[in-house]
Amino acid sequence: MQRIAVVPGSFDPVTLGHLDVIERAAGLYDELHVVVVHNPDKSALLPIAQRVSLIERAITDAGIPGHIVVASWSMGLLVDYCTDVGASVLVKGVRSQLDIAYETPMAIVNRHLAGVETVFLLPDPANAHVSSSLVRQVSALGGDVTPYVPAAVSEYLQAAMTP
Repeated sequence: MQRIAVVPGSFDPVTLGHLDVIERAAGLYDELHVVVVHNPDKSALLPIAQRVSLIERAITDAGIPGHIVVASWSMGLLVDYCTDVGASVLVKGVRSQLDIAYETPMAIVNRHLAGVETVFLLPDPANAHVSSSLVRQVSALGGDVTPYVPAAVSEYLQAAMTP
């Protein structure tokens, strides 16, 4: 039986922390779906299609091995996507106690709704402080985000911010 997992997130934009979680999860499962999820409570910087494209390029550029599918999901519950692709696990990167407190109720509900378990991966300490919102803020103020994001994202943001 194939072990299929889903790494969901807004990935607005994808960071080196995200890429670390994706790489480690790809080594744990036979098939990994990286799913850009639309969050109506957040105002996005990048369109979903652009986020998918940047994730695909970052995975390729990093040479991450494994069967990895990058997709988006904006209709219905995330566990519906999991059921559709046969995934029994959600993989979430957690940076702090705050993340764990936020993610735990969702993990319990996802297990209750569809039998989908949630696995929490701790970040590499080098990336523990990095978040997409921090990257967006630094980029918007003209700062250098190259230490925090894959090259594809850095190039895209520099081009987008250049008048």
